[in-house]
Amino acid sequence: MILLVPEGTEARYLQGLPQSVEIAYLPKEGPLPEQALRAEFAVAPYGGAKHFFTVLPQLAALRVVQTLTAGVDWILPKMPPHITLCDAAGVHDTPVAEWIVGAILGAVKKFPEFRDAQREGRWAYQWVDDLEGSTVLFLGYGSIARATERRLEAFGVHFLRVARTAREGVWALTELPNLLPQADVVINLLPYTPQTEGLFGAELVAQMKPGSLYVNAGRGKTVDQDALVEAVRAHRIRLISDVTDPEPLPEGHPLWSLPGVFFTPHMAGSTHKLFERGFRLVVEQVGRYVRGEPLLNTVSRDQGY
Repeated sequence: MILLVPEGTEARYLQGLPQSVEIAYLPKEGPLPEQALRAEFAVAPYGGAKHFFTVLPQLAALRVVQTLTAGVDWILPKMPPHITLCDAAGVHDTPVAEWIVGAILGAVKKFPEFRDAQREGRWAYQWVDDLEGSTVLFLGYGSIARATERRLEAFGVHFLRVARTAREGVWALTELPNLLPQADVVINLLPYTPQTEGLFGAELVAQMKPGSLYVNAGRGKTVDQDALVEAVRAHRIRLISDVTDPEPLPEGHPLWSLPGVFFTPHMAGSTHKLFERGFRLVVEQVGRYVRGEPLLNTVSRDQGY
């Protein structure tokens, strides 16, 4: 069986593959090597996948594509029906959970404001808040939310969990209007699908507790960004986000300079351990494929994750 991996993949990441597996490399540009054309299993490039999509029709033997991303909205529409797509759920739990905790603490202690004052040479003394005793609402309760919750427990916070499907300890999305007024922090971890596009609209933004913090580590298109901007302008909420709509954010957009906003360029999961964690999953998946066992993280075309 031939495994197709992006050009430049380090050999150390491929240790532990079954002996029957041959490695072929996907070039960043140009024609595919003959061996690559016979690949059954491919690892989608992490960023810069344009060439992969260009050569995809040539991969007649391809049966499985494994991403190194948790979200698959960028690749799912381009996958032929006969190919099984698997996401990287679990791979990004640690870095994204750490980003979220850092984002919340930074906002509660007003680090962005103090940084701005430092750059301006101002000694801007002010009182700040405690995280202890706060209520944190998870919008989307999967592995990243659970990893974040474990880290936040030490701060003595209370949790409200909301997901598409209600279950023990988790509320349904329909309960958001009742739960949002209780939340000091709202963490959006929703994937982007046709069902979640614009889900957190102006009506829900209006239900948020005055002075609360909205943290988006999911997808920019799941929220009405204009409604968030207006709520921040009115000093009703604060916003910290790793995602925007669109990306990159265009020049002159209010999020660049609006007080009460801090964002990063969709990098929460981009740490130096990404490929170590990601290819650990790849090795497991390829082993399962060779042994004829069920694959992990298979993506539902109806749900988008």
